[in-house]
Amino acid sequence: MKKTKAEKKISKVMTEFGKGKLHSGAGGKVVKNPKQAIAIALSEAGKSKPAKRGK
Repeated sequence: MKKTKAEKKISKVMTEFGKGKLHSGAGGKVVKNPKQAIAIALSEAGKSKPAKRGK
């Protein structure tokens, strides 16, 4: 089964977190909280946006 672009991005970010190389923002501090790492991964993958409602 192929991974989607979002799954690849999340995997990449979580790998960086596991290696201790994930930073919050440009030149920010190293992320140590796994919940923050997940939030960053979802944000970068574009999955944290609220669902659009039909009018």
